[in-house]
Amino acid sequence: MQVDHDKDPATNQGGRLRPDKHAAIIAGGREVFAREQYQRASIDAIATASRVSTRTIYKHFVDKAALFAAVVAESSADIAEEQLALIDHHLSDVSSTEELEPALAALATEWLRSEAPAAHTALVGQVHAEASRLGTDIVTTYWQAGPGRVIEGLAKILTRWSEAGLLNITHPERAAIQFAELISARPGPPSSPLAADEQREWIDDGVGVFIRAYNPSAVL
Repeated sequence: MQVDHDKDPATNQGGRLRPDKHAAIIAGGREVFAREQYQRASIDAIATASRVSTRTIYKHFVDKAALFAAVVAESSADIAEEQLALIDHHLSDVSSTEELEPALAALATEWLRSEAPAAHTALVGQVHAEASRLGTDIVTTYWQAGPGRVIEGLAKILTRWSEAGLLNITHPERAAIQFAELISARPGPPSSPLAADEQREWIDDGVGVFIRAYNPSAVL
């Protein structure tokens, strides 16, 4: 039996990257990009971390930028799925004005409690810090795979509430972003410790501001 030594063992018969190898490359890329930062990370190091050849990586990702975009997109998509599940769990059954505030507060509390893995946080930090250098394609890919999907999911709920007369919202996506900013507000320098009761007060205040701003009975 003749063996084709040119065939890449990381691909299937259709020439596509096998799912296990794809997952390994994404995991290895996440590890190396998070540790070394985009500029210093090398394909050699990622290949080593992924336990594949550099040939396999280059066969399926045209360059380091394409691999970074894929890593950030998949990591962001995973986080987005978790956050969308929280939105659905806490907000999908709300049907009265009395339920709005407690539901939004419960969502905010669990949302802020569920910290993203350190590697994902490092990747997102790079996207924000190096946006101009990385280029619009990578930044757009990150947004569409992660935060954009979450904002869209929350905006759909807000649209439904507005149509039901629970809130008066003209621009649901804008309102969704405002909600995220309000519940994330906190005192002191970044990363300052915040006691649970103090965080709860900040969340309640943020939710209260949001509800009052979009109260259909409010007099402007």
